[in-house]
Amino acid sequence: MNLTKTLRKQGYDLIEGPIRNHNLLQLWLKTMFNGVELYYAHLQHAFKSSVVLYEIENKAFRIDASVKDEYGFNIGISLLEDILDSLGLGAFKLLLEIVSGKKISISYDHSITKEIPIGEIQNYLLNSDFLHPNRALLNNANKDNILIISGVLFAKNLVVEIETDFSIDADFVSELTNLVDDKLNLSILSKNSLKMVSKGENFFPVAVKASRINFYKGHFLDTNLVTDNRRFF
Repeated sequence: MNLTKTLRKQGYDLIEGPIRNHNLLQLWLKTMFNGVELYYAHLQHAFKSSVVLYEIENKAFRIDASVKDEYGFNIGISLLEDILDSLGLGAFKLLLEIVSGKKISISYDHSITKEIPIGEIQNYLLNSDFLHPNRALLNNANKDNILIISGVLFAKNLVVEIETDFSIDADFVSELTNLVDDKLNLSILSKNSLKMVSKGENFFPVAVKASRINFYKGHFLDTNLVTDNRRFF
């Protein structure tokens, strides 16, 4: 199963960049060229409302290592470098040792999904005011530049399979293990395939569900899911 397509069907967008601090009810600001930057760490830092929001766990939506994305070798290495860096695994030297190959698959295991129903968020905003007078916030709201995260998929393990074009033996794996300071479990799948699994102790964000907040002249109108039509994260 394809990881990106599976996530998209559920309204989620895979996090691929070097930043990995995403959490529920964060507000992100749309910037030039459809990029985003963190705007407010929590909805309540910008808006106040009498509506109480409750986090739920969506037990119906989980992924495991069988749901993966496959990439050509060089694209996969480039993506993997950012992911390893964002997880603090410090595996740059490891990637320098794997100089050539055919393909790379990336997946995640031991996942949970945290959500706040979008209807509750809409109700919150419908009955809200700014926490403080804020012209910049008003301008960005009226221009529909603000995104809110209503769901986050977390996982404990990163799982990577690398198909090389050279033979892998136990000595090579032992050498790589020394480079990653015991932060990754490395194993041989076949004479040309290597598997890496992060030693997960804490959950980290894998994908987010985000919606654009629509305002008109200071009045909240609606939210629109952005995951289905463009990638922001």
